[in-house]
Amino acid sequence: MPGEDPLRAGQAVAGGHRDSKAVCLRRRLAPLLCGAAVLVPGSAEAAAGSIAGPSVSTMDVIQLAVTVGVMASALISAIVLIRERARTAAENADLRGRIADVNAALQRSEALLNLRDQRVVVWAAEKENRKPEVVGALPIETGAPEERAAFLAFGRWLRPRSAAALEHAVAALREKGAPFDLVAETIVGAPIEVHGRKSAAHAVVRFVSLSEALRSEARLKLENRRLAQEHDTLRGLLDAVKMPVWLRAADGRLKWVNRAYAAAVETPDADAALHEGKEFLGSQAREAIAASHGSRAVFEQTLSTVIEGDRRMFSVVDYAGAEGSAGLACDVSAIETVRAEYERTVRSHADTLDQLNTAVAIFDEAEKLRFFNQAFQKLWGLDAAFLHSAPDNALLLDRLRTEGKVAEQPEWRRWKENLLGAYRAVEPQEHWWYLPDGKTIRVVANPQPKGGVTWVFENLTEKIDLESRYRTAVRVQGETLDNLVEGVAVFGPDGRLRLSNPAFANLWGLDEAAVAPDVHVSAIRELCDPHAKDSPWAGFVAAVTGFDEERRDRRGQTELDNGDVLRYAVINLPNGQVMLTFVDVSDSVNVERALKEKNEALLKADQLKNEFVQHVSYELRSPLTNIIGFTELLSLPATGPLSRKQQEYVEHIGSSSSVLLTIVNDILDLATVDAGIMQLDISEVEVKRTLIAAAELVADRLEEHSIRLGIDSAAAPRSFHGDETRVRQILYNLLSNAANYAPEGSVIRLVCRQVPEGVEFSVHDDGPGMPPDVLETVFRRFEPHVNGGRRRGAGLGLSVVKSFVELHGGTVRIETGENMGTTVICTFPTVPSGMRAAAE
Repeated sequence: MPGEDPLRAGQAVAGGHRDSKAVCLRRRLAPLLCGAAVLVPGSAEAAAGSIAGPSVSTMDVIQLAVTVGVMASALISAIVLIRERARTAAENADLRGRIADVNAALQRSEALLNLRDQRVVVWAAEKENRKPEVVGALPIETGAPEERAAFLAFGRWLRPRSAAALEHAVAALREKGAPFDLVAETIVGAPIEVHGRKSAAHAVVRFVSLSEALRSEARLKLENRRLAQEHDTLRGLLDAVKMPVWLRAADGRLKWVNRAYAAAVETPDADAALHEGKEFLGSQAREAIAASHGSRAVFEQTLSTVIEGDRRMFSVVDYAGAEGSAGLACDVSAIETVRAEYERTVRSHADTLDQLNTAVAIFDEAEKLRFFNQAFQKLWGLDAAFLHSAPDNALLLDRLRTEGKVAEQPEWRRWKENLLGAYRAVEPQEHWWYLPDGKTIRVVANPQPKGGVTWVFENLTEKIDLESRYRTAVRVQGETLDNLVEGVAVFGPDGRLRLSNPAFANLWGLDEAAVAPDVHVSAIRELCDPHAKDSPWAGFVAAVTGFDEERRDRRGQTELDNGDVLRYAVINLPNGQVMLTFVDVSDSVNVERALKEKNEALLKADQLKNEFVQHVSYELRSPLTNIIGFTELLSLPATGPLSRKQQEYVEHIGSSSSVLLTIVNDILDLATVDAGIMQLDISEVEVKRTLIAAAELVADRLEEHSIRLGIDSAAAPRSFHGDETRVRQILYNLLSNAANYAPEGSVIRLVCRQVPEGVEFSVHDDGPGMPPDVLETVFRRFEPHVNGGRRRGAGLGLSVVKSFVELHGGTVRIETGENMGTTVICTFPTVPSGMRAAAE
């Protein structure tokens, strides 16, 4: 049986043969041996009797003969047995030799089967359910598993097509005894030969690993089979497609065409087309294809040909190989028609969009800019070269952000991703952009069916502004009309009231129902005529209803029965409307009279003021000048010696007179400024000279209190235009004011510098500073504030400063605080306003 030890089987066969011969020999000799055993004892007795007795009887002779015969038979049997045993031993030796030969052949067979280039699977025919025996092994590089169960699972280590073919072949071998020879391919791509044979008792399948040459041949067989199948598949596909396909030999003759080709050339089938040599393309097209193949293998172009009497456009692709060429034609007539129509439509739409004031930009599915109109370029101010380079949407947004043309977002990346989500959206999206330049843009992102987005940027700045202004105007108009003292009524072309305000009804004594909208002007006339002595409503009705031939505005005045006087105006509005306005001017005469009386009083007051200025100028300044002059004479040594007490009195008279003269001069200056007759003597003012002159005026007063004056003119201009006398007076007043509040032994700083607004003078003292209530009234006249000062003045110094600085077109400001001192800053323009106006 398969699987048993062949050596033991042979020995068993030889031993059985020898035992069967011994048994036969024993069966033959058994009667003789038994007879001898029976006869021999009698013979002994006879011999004994003969020895005992003297005579021999016939019976004895017979017994002796029988004994001799038996003895001869036994001898003969022994000889035969010996010879048979010798023959049996020779046969056994021959059998042992034959067994040794069989064993050697079996070992050689096993050695051959166990080579690593083949593997044998044996199925026993009489035992269908018994597991098959697997002998041998395949090389590792074939990818065949060593384990028996894994090897018998062909689908695990063979390619699906090879495994299926082997399963069918093995089933046919075991069931029908059909032998097979095939080439299988493992999952690693190694080819192996498989042979199947069946004997009376066994079905054997042998897997053989091929040599390199055989492996190459097997691969070629597999490749050939695969190519044949693919060729059949491709040919079947080409024959089924609705596009003409053809194959040509090297000489240009048709070798094969499909059914679509045959239908296109109007032949019953492909064989008829080949037999008749029907050509799908014209000779000119074929010559163009042949000429193109001279330089390149692939020809691709749209050609025209006639099909069923109609000229159609085909996209022809023809490939030329070493042994011929192949081509196919796709009917693109409808596509070309649609494309041409599409291009015309696109051009028309582009021309239309270019005429729009709304910015439009179209991006494709890759988010690349494919179209923009002129309004888009104008809106964002981008150069055409950048836009024609097809930038993507994200890059365009980043550029707009970089150039500051879109508002900066708190989270720019998230805002941009949300915006670009329109490419994944289905419905249009709307956004509102408020640009840094004040524009309001309504942005609509409309997804396209084939991908991409059309962006529409609608500039609603003017619209929103107009709507806001219109609503505001309507609201203001309504509020204004309702709160006007003047009565207003607007009538339409049909003579009916459109709107009116409460003042109109109040002036004419009408109730609300009488002035409701759509009331005719004639009904209002009937109600108003009784209230007027000389009613103008007849003219109003004629103007409103169009009976007045001259459509012109009119104005007039009428008096009511109650004594009120109304001034009216008839104003023609667009669209045939007419507006009537009424103003109560009953008090106008009284107002005019009151105004005339007030004007006369003002003129008299102005005259008195001028006379007062002249009187003070003569009556006060002249005596003061005399007093100061005589005081100075008394101080001179030529007048005579004075005692120390007299000298103090004279100095006190002189200082008091100077103060009084300063006050008088300030009053006169302020009066002159208020009267509008102050004239500045504008000239070039040298800054350093003016600073030194002002410092000399207050030097004695500063020295009296050990106060030092620091002048800083490093950043000052050389000169500026102004009234040098008034500038010196301004600085003197500022320094005098600072000397009054500066502590003993402190420093007053006088600084002049050039500033963008002009020339700036500042005076700083380290005094106590000004509290807020003093700072509010510091420029008021005749309001002196001691506030820690040494002397109480008339309260005119800073008022004069402010008046003269403002007369130059400059400004005055004060920087102060508790324990910070006070800084008065005067800024003069480089060229005074009066001088600039004259220059212009």
